Amino acid sequence: MNRDKSAKFVELANKRVNRAIKDLKLVANLSNRRNYQYTEDQARKIIKVLQQEVELVKQSFLTNDENDRDIFKL
Repeated sequence: MNRDKSAKFVELANKRVNRAIKDLKLVANLSNRRNYQYTEDQARKIIKVLQQEVELVKQSFLTNDENDRDIFKL
């Protein structure tokens, strides 16, 4: 049973972390001022919420807490 849980964790971690990396790269593409126009305040909000979510992930792994997360909106 524990082996099944471990294998499932590895499988899902690989998929989800790779998807998160891909999505972060897509967010980074938004910084291209040739294609997009944004304010510094909007950029700070994006950076702040991403940093907060990374901190929540770190805390979840360190304390096993599950946090309800809101959907981000500018």
